[in-house]
Amino acid sequence: MKTNIFRIVSIFGFIALLVACSTKRDTFLARNSHALSTKYNILYNGDMALEAGMTDLRTTYGDNFWEILPVERMQPEVEQPTMGGQPTGPKDQQKNPNFQRAEEKATKAIQKHSMNIGGTEVNYQIDEAHILLGKARYYDKRYIPALEAFNYVLYKYPKSSRIYEAKVWREKTNMRLENDQLAITNLSKLLADEKVKLDRQVYSDANATLAQAFINTKQKDSAVSRLKIALKNTRHDEEEARYRFIIGQLFDEAGQKDSAWTYYQQVIDMKRSSPRMYTLQAHGRQAAQFDYEKGDTLSFIEKYNKLLKDRENRPYLDVLNHQMALFYDKRKKPEQALKYYNKSLDAEPKDAYLNASNYRNMAEIYFNEAKYVTAGMYYDSTLVHLKPRTREYRLIEKKRMNLDDVIKYEGIAQTNDSIINVYSMSKEGQIAYYQAYIDKLKKQDEAKRIAAEKEKEKAEALAQASGNDVASNDSDVKGASRKSSAIAAQKDNAANAGQTTTQAPKNSKPGDFYFYNSTTVAFGKSEFRKNWGNRTYQENWRFSKPSNADKPEEKDESEMTEEEKQAQRIAEQQAEAKYTTDFYISQLPTSKTVIDSLAKERNFAYYQLGVIYKEKFKEYQRAADKLEKLLMNSPEERLILPAQYNLYKIYEIIDKDKAAVIKQDIISQYPDSRYAQILSNAEMTGDAALTPTASFNKLYKLYQDGEYKEVMTKIEEAIDQYTGEEMLPKFEMLKARNIGKLKGLEEYKKALNYVALTYPNQAEGKEAETLLGRDVVMMENLQFNEKEPKSWKILYRAPDPQAKNIKSLQEKLKKFISERTADQLTQSLDIYTMDMNFVVLHGIKTEQGAEGIASVLKEFKEYKVPDAPIVISSDNYGIVQIKKNLEEYLADPHKPAEKRAAPALKPVDEPKKNQTPRGARIPKQRPAQTQQQGNQPPTIGRPPQDSDDPKQNNMPPGMNSTNPKATTQQPTQQQPRK
Repeated sequence: MKTNIFRIVSIFGFIALLVACSTKRDTFLARNSHALSTKYNILYNGDMALEAGMTDLRTTYGDNFWEILPVERMQPEVEQPTMGGQPTGPKDQQKNPNFQRAEEKATKAIQKHSMNIGGTEVNYQIDEAHILLGKARYYDKRYIPALEAFNYVLYKYPKSSRIYEAKVWREKTNMRLENDQLAITNLSKLLADEKVKLDRQVYSDANATLAQAFINTKQKDSAVSRLKIALKNTRHDEEEARYRFIIGQLFDEAGQKDSAWTYYQQVIDMKRSSPRMYTLQAHGRQAAQFDYEKGDTLSFIEKYNKLLKDRENRPYLDVLNHQMALFYDKRKKPEQALKYYNKSLDAEPKDAYLNASNYRNMAEIYFNEAKYVTAGMYYDSTLVHLKPRTREYRLIEKKRMNLDDVIKYEGIAQTNDSIINVYSMSKEGQIAYYQAYIDKLKKQDEAKRIAAEKEKEKAEALAQASGNDVASNDSDVKGASRKSSAIAAQKDNAANAGQTTTQAPKNSKPGDFYFYNSTTVAFGKSEFRKNWGNRTYQENWRFSKPSNADKPEEKDESEMTEEEKQAQRIAEQQAEAKYTTDFYISQLPTSKTVIDSLAKERNFAYYQLGVIYKEKFKEYQRAADKLEKLLMNSPEERLILPAQYNLYKIYEIIDKDKAAVIKQDIISQYPDSRYAQILSNAEMTGDAALTPTASFNKLYKLYQDGEYKEVMTKIEEAIDQYTGEEMLPKFEMLKARNIGKLKGLEEYKKALNYVALTYPNQAEGKEAETLLGRDVVMMENLQFNEKEPKSWKILYRAPDPQAKNIKSLQEKLKKFISERTADQLTQSLDIYTMDMNFVVLHGIKTEQGAEGIASVLKEFKEYKVPDAPIVISSDNYGIVQIKKNLEEYLADPHKPAEKRAAPALKPVDEPKKNQTPRGARIPKQRPAQTQQQGNQPPTIGRPPQDSDDPKQNNMPPGMNSTNPKATTQQPTQQQPRK
């Protein structure tokens, strides 16, 4: 009986279960069964996944506190790796899987539990599933599908209890799709409707979203008012702190410093209710408003020292140390500032712009201290951490490029000044000068020797103690290994960070692994070398020969050969020579000509520095100092007037009285100069009235027209007139090309080399370097009779083109050409050198034809040309014009060309995209250390300098500019182009 009842109940239960599982029957049991399963199973897990994803977002999202924070965090954009323009990795490899799981759960709830019967959804949990679906897609940054999900709720579930929440999320999605105005309109309408009763958190979210839309549309005042409402209604402390901080940022940007300070202080006053990052950034924002001249500096230092000592602030030491560095930087204490900038870098900040700021500010400090090489290194590191397509990146990149010129000319000025100063001393003065340096050098070397000996003794003592411990009691070694390792690691870290060594914690747990103890490892290595010598890491090392390359022990004198003894004595003598004054004095120049050359080079360097500081860095006082120093050194005449004019322009900005004095000097001493006429507003005439650009264009036109001799005369005048102008490299390049036309390949090569060395960072210098590496090499490799000739020419020498015999020759050739219409002959007057020209007959197809024409011109009575003709192929004529080697050709016109390998050409340097700047330094790297004066012996006659030697920089980056090139062929002057 009981069995039958159980069977009946089971059957009816199974039938009820089938009825309840049906999504097609609108019954009480079915509705509530599916709603229960949806809410407490699938949607519960989906909500948990969504919450986990949002928690990850809050903890991993990196806010950019250098800009106004977004009201809501979002997953960062991830750049997919590409190859050949195509992505190489899966699209979702960096996305948060929790959001994808939440979407899967929401989709599953809709697919399995939706009860759409008669066009009406009877499962009251499905609207919750669609909202979850929209949120998951929203946080997964798939905004169009998210918008579809929210719109579906608004369309299908108008009576849903969460209809207003769906409206707010729809507008958040619209805002992400950059439909800010639509979001503002819809949210303003929703919030203005008095009939709408919103949940407190939904009301806060709506106002926060509206505030973000106002921020996006630059309506900052409206954004502040909405954020204040959101701040009052949010239930989350993290949102409250974030809203307060953003309000402070908005007031800060609007210039309302007091209001901004108040809201930053509110963030700080939240204490532990506020996430630590907001609190410390609020301190930093308040520090930015601190009056570094009149403020309470003791209170500021005390406050930040307290923050630095707080253990909870350890993850934010980069920010705190940066603020301390800024404090000392603005207080004009560079040493302290550098110390804290380095501490900020040692904290390994994840904020790329904080890294860039540290390096940039350190670069500025070194630049102001005239340590340009070190400054260049820090500017390089700054560029590594800046986004390339930003205004700040371009400005610093330009400054870094300009710095190469400063490094070059500062090095020249310092070196040559040093040599000239020492040279001008008496013999006794030179001896005293170098003796003082030697005494200092000896003290430093002795200090190094003592320190090295102490370190060696200490290492031997530690090794011996460790050896005794290992031999006597292995367990003791094991017990102390972790502690010894900690102490050794702290010593290494302290040495790297420039800090004092601290003791290991007393409660540190001892380790039991041999290799944790650096002392026992050092002892083991020492014992291995004693037994086996220095062995290379390879297979069968026991059977290989020990290497003595790294063996520290020196040979005994009895074991050394005579050559080794002699080499040792020479090395000792050279080492001792640096302690004698004769070692340095013997390197001083003795010729007055050399000293004059050094002075000339130094003066030009001072002039260039003055112009660079004035034009490119706007460092007017420093520019004035360089130009004033130039004028005190009695420079050559061509530098005096440009230097005075640039000084006048500088003093117009910083000292009006001095500007007036210099102006009067220029007008009175150089009344006919271009500068005097500019200053006196007189009407200029002739070439003096031309700007550098107009003058260059005029000369360039003459060059294109083949007026090389006229260009040669005028370009020298232009170079003297426009010394110091930015157009000067273009004049020099045009001069080099003109020299090639008139003086041949060797002189052209010298002129190009001058441009390349004088203007290495300008476009003209780079172009000259390219021409030297490719075009000049190819022209040097040209040989006579290298190709089968296709046409021939007849040349007649014409020293004076205006001479009667030359005019007569041209008339006879004209007559001959007119009578030989079938051959299409032409004639031209070609420049060969400054003193020689050629009358050339072109268009002859064969050598026999050329010889026949020459014979006709010489023997026929209607022509009777007395001049000796030169028959030459067109290819050979081109070589003659390039190399100016006509006599070589005439010596053996039919000499066969030699077989040569193809010339090695210098590859053309192409700019590489996204290339790490040279000298870039990783964040953990310490600042470029400068040696103490005297660590290196001075160069030829140079006073002891620190290691920040501008001349040590051998790799200046280039500067981009345009340079016109001669491309038009000459109608009457036929010559191969250089």
